Amino acid sequence: MKKKNYLAALLKGCQSNGLNNQLMIIGGFFILLLSSCGGENQETNSKPPNILFVISDDQSFYHTSFEGSKFVNTPAFDRIAKEGVYFTNAMAGSPGCAPSRSSIITGRHHWQNESSGQHAAPWLKKHVPFVDILEENGYKTGRTGKGVSPFRYARDENDSLWRKTDAAGIEHSKIRYEEGPEDLRPADKISNINYYENFKFFMENERADKPFFFWFGATEPHRAYEKDSWKRTDKKLSDVEVPAFFPDNEIVRGDMLDYAVEIEWYDSHLDSMINYLEEIGELENTIIIVTADNGMPFPRAKANSYDYGIHVPFAVRYPKQFPGGRKVDDPIGFIDLAPTILDLTNTSQDGMLPITGKSIRPLLESEKQGTINPSKKYAFSGRERHSSSRYLNWGYPQRSIRSEDYLLVWNMKPDRWPAGAPQRINPENENELLPMFGIDADGVSHSEWAFTDVDESPTKSYIIENYKDPAIKPFFDAAFAKNKEVQFYDIKNDPYCLNNLADDPEFASVKDEMQEALLSELKSTNDPRVVGPDKEVFDSYIRYSPMRAFPEPIPGSQLK
Repeated sequence: MKKKNYLAALLKGCQSNGLNNQLMIIGGFFILLLSSCGGENQETNSKPPNILFVISDDQSFYHTSFEGSKFVNTPAFDRIAKEGVYFTNAMAGSPGCAPSRSSIITGRHHWQNESSGQHAAPWLKKHVPFVDILEENGYKTGRTGKGVSPFRYARDENDSLWRKTDAAGIEHSKIRYEEGPEDLRPADKISNINYYENFKFFMENERADKPFFFWFGATEPHRAYEKDSWKRTDKKLSDVEVPAFFPDNEIVRGDMLDYAVEIEWYDSHLDSMINYLEEIGELENTIIIVTADNGMPFPRAKANSYDYGIHVPFAVRYPKQFPGGRKVDDPIGFIDLAPTILDLTNTSQDGMLPITGKSIRPLLESEKQGTINPSKKYAFSGRERHSSSRYLNWGYPQRSIRSEDYLLVWNMKPDRWPAGAPQRINPENENELLPMFGIDADGVSHSEWAFTDVDESPTKSYIIENYKDPAIKPFFDAAFAKNKEVQFYDIKNDPYCLNNLADDPEFASVKDEMQEALLSELKSTNDPRVVGPDKEVFDSYIRYSPMRAFPEPIPGSQLK
């Protein structure tokens, strides 16, 4: 019997029997209310959760207003963090985008994924992403913006072992801004992709009545930036907190404000998506995960395993199941995302290669803050090839381990240049070398001539052009000089990773414990750099991106 018919019958029965017992009527209403609420709750709780996965491109952990940054305003991220669970120690799978995204989508360290974990290399079919498995489990999947890239996907039938489509899912629409009065972009280097409208199109035209997984991959704040775009805003140079590994001047501060403009643009699209979900009644049944693929695109951050290269913002909101308003200190890594999403959607891992990460669902569902699971002590990250920056396209292999308090980095090839070679062969004359450090006769730095693992930027150019200045030389060395094989940092007291404690006897026991844990992880996950059989295999993968030529390195050479 329908609920409203049940109520009518109850009232009619009371009247026909001459009953004037208000308690019976009230009781009937009460029964109906319980029945109605119970039914709605049962229906809501039985619905599979939607997932909106949001990932910015090159954003360090500190650069959200929730974390305390004074020059970046991120109200959408802040809402997710305030109403959800904020992880204070989230580590990217790599300080570079392609391997980091590879670890997200497969639940495996990038060194486990062959070419499917390396920048600008082919994505092999056998490395099945969790997005495919969600689709098979009844989810409608889609994306906008940057997916799992840069990788080379199948071009034709000759690439029979390669995946055909982006591992993050299908772009169902390509709505873009067009120059004109309705173009709201605050800087001319910002992508013209209209992320919000593409999400809305997906929801209204593709999703139907299915639960959804949607990947929002902002291309911001990846470079290039429009220089001084911040001057059209209310931002001030005085608000910028300059990391201690940079010189503090107007050039650097302005560069960081241009970076902030891009972060705020992507955050505004997230805000529109949140508001839209709220308007259509889907917000409370949507798990929203927000993070970044690696650190800020500046010297000694992106493409480096220091904290500003691998420590990223990370927040999750789902109030109906995850108690909000909490900060969790347990270290988590990107390999934990795939098993977590599969766990939360009741989706089997069958069809994927063995997953290395572990679901963080217990941390999300806990009511505790701080350190919740003391046995979850470490998160891991690593690096191989970033751009084409060394002789024979060699990479810079690093493996790192991070606890709540300490970071240990193993530079497996310390004779190589961490930021790329300091001198390049002239692309127009293979018998000629371009000037050392990329500085021309007029003292101007050319970013494409040297240290090319570091993105072109005013900050990079300033440090290189002024390297002879005694006040600037320490910043130059910190960003571009060769590293010791082992670097060990006390993150709590040295967040900028400037004081290497690897040889300090006071920290020997902690360092040794972390080295042992790192080696154990690498062995158990069959890292070729450690267990072979081909320890140099990562340098052999073909690269499908622009190539540069560099001279054969001189052993023992240093920057002077």
